Amino acid sequence: MNNNIQSELASDVRHNRRRRKLLQGGMAGVAVGALQPWLSWAASSGVLVDDVTLLNPIWVNRLLTPRTTDEIRQALTTWTGPVCIGGGRYSMGGQIATEHSLHLDMRQFNRVIDYSPRDKIVRVQSGIRWRDLQSVIDAHDLSVKIMQSYANFTVGGALSVNAHGRYVGAGPVINSVRALQMVLADGSVVEASRNTNADLFHASIGGYGALGVITEVELDLSSNVAMERQVRHVPVADYPKFFDDQVRGNARAVSDRLVPPGESYKFNQAVMWGVANLPGGESFRKSVVDPLRYHSSPVVRRNYEASLDVASLGPIANGNSTYALQEYFVPKAQFHAFVQRMAVILRMHRTHAINVSVRHSPADHASWLGWAREDVFSFVIYYWQGVSTADRDEVGTWTRKLIDAALSLRGSYYLPYQLHATHEQFARAYPNAPRFFAFKAQVDPSNRFRNKLWDKYNLR
Repeated sequence: MNNNIQSELASDVRHNRRRRKLLQGGMAGVAVGALQPWLSWAASSGVLVDDVTLLNPIWVNRLLTPRTTDEIRQALTTWTGPVCIGGGRYSMGGQIATEHSLHLDMRQFNRVIDYSPRDKIVRVQSGIRWRDLQSVIDAHDLSVKIMQSYANFTVGGALSVNAHGRYVGAGPVINSVRALQMVLADGSVVEASRNTNADLFHASIGGYGALGVITEVELDLSSNVAMERQVRHVPVADYPKFFDDQVRGNARAVSDRLVPPGESYKFNQAVMWGVANLPGGESFRKSVVDPLRYHSSPVVRRNYEASLDVASLGPIANGNSTYALQEYFVPKAQFHAFVQRMAVILRMHRTHAINVSVRHSPADHASWLGWAREDVFSFVIYYWQGVSTADRDEVGTWTRKLIDAALSLRGSYYLPYQLHATHEQFARAYPNAPRFFAFKAQVDPSNRFRNKLWDKYNLR
């Protein structure tokens, strides 16, 4: 880190430490008249907000791109209508917007606030992307403790969906969060942790923006260790035992410490397009692409493996079709049973599945809307679909069948994707939802924090 960045960071740290002292002990409200003059709205006659699939265009009344907590606080005390929050916009079912709302675009709310390499702790504004954080901490041989497969997502977005993480035994992202700061519907600021305002902490992580605006996040970090990729071909029925024996309990190095930003992925994108669209693409992938991709066992730094760019997948949407994700969680003992049912459903509906990846997560009893009530395997389906009404209806049909399959095996499904689940399926998958909505009624009595997810499933 150069001297100018260190000086700026040190100044930020001193300023924010003084500010947080004023917030200790809970909420701190500020009268509108005491704030700086109100900023001009970024849009006053409506703006179209959409996610990366381009399947959910929503007209919001106003859009604001904040850079400070005070701007967010002032917006909430000035704007009286519904409020929605967006980060990287990788959720795929309207979780970032609702009609006639003020949309907070958090992507410029992205500063490092406090950083202690010795203690392996960092505090950031919630709009920072994982990749930008990695650029700061890699200099001290530290890495993000828990995150998704790609580094384009914002930290606040990862908390809002309680991202499942990618490291064996680590669990979802809530397990790496020490504390957070939020701005509530009345413009007050609150600090929350496992010991202070604990209900807000456990409900807001995985709460999809229903309770307030997460503005600051304090995270545990990990050492930037070396990792080796190993590839084994295992029959599906044997995988749970293989996982317990070979994965859970367990030098040819790549010199780069991070995947450089702004790389050209034309070859990767061409391969992905060919696999998805050309006749015989599936066979080509199995016989050519995957053997080439996995023929070696490189040793990489943890940061390199965790700094992948979504751009390597190619354009996600083109107006006529889109790639999308779904995810299902099933108890370990039900692994093979779900695989069999999933295969039948996907084949019956001729689902254009590009990839199904399998991950493991221990039970999560921390988030109120946790998706793993016991140790689970997650099945992440990456698929292609058309955008016509018939195409969407067909996806909805096989989605609900997969949800029923997971529920019948004591499993669940993930909420950041298209809103095809019925109300009954949502209630079965998230039995703690009544407690969550009752708490929302306390902290957001006018139901100001909304999006299409909660417009559908919060029926109060």
